[in-house]
Amino acid sequence: MTTKIPTAVDRRAFLQMSGALVVSFSAASILDAADVVQGPFDTRGSHVDPTQLDSWLAVGADGGVTAYTGKCEFGQGMYTAQIQLVAEELSVPVSRVKLIQCDTSICPDQGTTSGSQSTPTNFNERNLAQAAATAREALLRLASQRLGVPVDRLSASDGVVGVKGDTGKRVSYGELVGGKRFDVTVNAHAPRKAVADWKVMGTPVPRVDMTEMATGTFEFVHNVRVPGMLHGRVVRPASVGAAVASVDEASVRGMPGLVKVVVRKNFVGVVCEKQWQAIQAAAKLKVVWTAGPGLPAQHDFYDHLRKQPARDAAVVDSKDVDQKMTAASSVLKATYLHPYQMHGSMGTSCAVADVQGNKATVWSPTQSAYPTRSGVAAVLGIPPDNVRVIYVRGSGCYGINGADTVSYDAALLSHAVGKPVRIQLSRQDEMAWENYGFAYVIDQRAAVDRSGTIAAWDCESWSPSLGGRPGYDQPGNVVTGMLVGFEPAAPAPRAAGAPRGPLRNGSNAVPSYLAGCIDGSCNGAGTIKSERVVTHTIASPFFTGPLRSPARLQNTFAHECFLDEIAAHVKADPVEYRVRHLSDPRLREVVQAAAKAAKWQPRQSPQRTGSGRGIACVAYEGDNGYVAMVADVDVDQSSGRIRVRKLVVAQDCGPITNPDGMKNQIEGGALQGLSRALGEEVTWDERKVTSIDWRTYHSLPLGFDVPEVESVLINRNGVEASGAGETAITIVAAAVGNAVFDATGARIREVPFTPERIVAALRARS
Repeated sequence: MTTKIPTAVDRRAFLQMSGALVVSFSAASILDAADVVQGPFDTRGSHVDPTQLDSWLAVGADGGVTAYTGKCEFGQGMYTAQIQLVAEELSVPVSRVKLIQCDTSICPDQGTTSGSQSTPTNFNERNLAQAAATAREALLRLASQRLGVPVDRLSASDGVVGVKGDTGKRVSYGELVGGKRFDVTVNAHAPRKAVADWKVMGTPVPRVDMTEMATGTFEFVHNVRVPGMLHGRVVRPASVGAAVASVDEASVRGMPGLVKVVVRKNFVGVVCEKQWQAIQAAAKLKVVWTAGPGLPAQHDFYDHLRKQPARDAAVVDSKDVDQKMTAASSVLKATYLHPYQMHGSMGTSCAVADVQGNKATVWSPTQSAYPTRSGVAAVLGIPPDNVRVIYVRGSGCYGINGADTVSYDAALLSHAVGKPVRIQLSRQDEMAWENYGFAYVIDQRAAVDRSGTIAAWDCESWSPSLGGRPGYDQPGNVVTGMLVGFEPAAPAPRAAGAPRGPLRNGSNAVPSYLAGCIDGSCNGAGTIKSERVVTHTIASPFFTGPLRSPARLQNTFAHECFLDEIAAHVKADPVEYRVRHLSDPRLREVVQAAAKAAKWQPRQSPQRTGSGRGIACVAYEGDNGYVAMVADVDVDQSSGRIRVRKLVVAQDCGPITNPDGMKNQIEGGALQGLSRALGEEVTWDERKVTSIDWRTYHSLPLGFDVPEVESVLINRNGVEASGAGETAITIVAAAVGNAVFDATGARIREVPFTPERIVAALRARS
């Protein structure tokens, strides 16, 4: 397959090439807005003005609609859902909507596609949804003028505006727009279609990209080919923290196809005519590295975390926790441990860059097109306006695998040779140097009164951090940026200040059962008002960053398992005990819905029959989706192996755009969560990461006994749409861990639940 998109193309030319009729483009209102944010994710001013309708939508002479979005598809179904949104608001068939995503030359800057924020960003009263509603209103006004009929007597259907009760008076969108421009701003008050009137939204429209993917004709970034393209390979440091001492270019001189050895500070790579030649040259190139500082021992790493300088934060503090603990009839304590985990994408990351002089085009799988544009500009030393990033789907990661760093790799190598360069990371280069999901140590302590109700909850956590998403101005947050001299973000030690509100529980550091009261305002999902949550963030020896449900998964594992421990201590049913301590009606409802679908019978854990069931729930990020899960498991108590038989998941994410898409997210999140709960863990020795392939990093294997996943969708109208991509995965480890306890009486407080840990817990149970 060959893909070639010109490096210099404006919006009008692009639309003309694609057969659509440009309706307008205006950037005048943001010419001086380079340092002004444009939205909730600190997006920057750009040449595509998000206040203008024409930055979002164009109507062709044939009535086809072209939409532009800054939220990209990487497996979560967002491409289809956004097409549904536009088709619904404009009353056109899905087949007549073309979506252009995350191309910095023509699409609005919507920051990063992440954090289950695409639906809240584009499907409520702003951005793409509001632009589509504005376009519908504008078309109706144009039709009113054309037909000489008041707007309230008009209706739109199938891309045509007609007069109610008079089938002879009608005009198509193409006829209305013609060669004219909308030339209007997005109207924040343009009415959205009522959910009751939906015909496209709310229906299980099949994924529009699925046929091509299933037949092998879909073009991933790995398939991009540019005329004159060369191939690159990177040579990463021999150990964490090592620097280049010398590079012996003579060691590869004369190798077939070698074009250039590229060295910039501690970044080393080769460029060859063919990919296999690049692989061979990179392997043969002699690079001498300085010794790195060494890594902390893995066997006592969690204890190591507690002893490091930290950036402390008090998230909530009612100031009476210690007093409540002293007066309580009983106090429970537990510590939960979660390892570094990696994305482990099935395909390694790939990018293609074409740098000519001080202009660059990068075909990238990044989830952050505009931020990657800024990062590429920084590493090349050219203006951001001279960089075009074109999103092309890659391996997928729901976080930050090698997609950003490989884009920098390709740009640096292309810049060095003045020709297009394609680079695909090796398995080892990807797994040893990606940004890992956070490791965590979480101490829990709770006071229980004589009635068995929780009187106070105290939570303290330690987690290492280094780097993360590069954003617009921190290319050092991924390995390539660091190697060329940019510093990664690291937590500066500081003491905790007083909590500042209102509570935004974005990392789910605060358990769902706490009231979340700060300065008299309570924004938690629970009833417990004697509360304290303190976090300690320390410098990590490895790069870290978002991995599906970052921090929320680790925190929720500890919170939901500890709640279960308390319920067992007071001999309460785990479902009833959760509901008793929840105040948020939506979270209570998903708990009850999951229990009902699973035919939950009131019980006291543990049952100790070898088969068990557990439940977990979360108000994801406090208010961005509500989910509960019941897990049914069997535990072989001789081998310690867990068989998960069934997962029942109830989810409320507001009005549902596509029921099949939501089920896909639930099922995918459940299985990825199961993989992370049962096997995944980054390992290392004194110098380097050792989990660098599928033999040493243990995700779910082929042939795994896949459990049944039953989805219970709560379609809630009258509220804002919220995210569904990270809800289900957040509670898998807790639900399975609670089920293992129910089955055996053994409490597993460390992820992953390996057979060895299960056997050890079985031996240690009281």
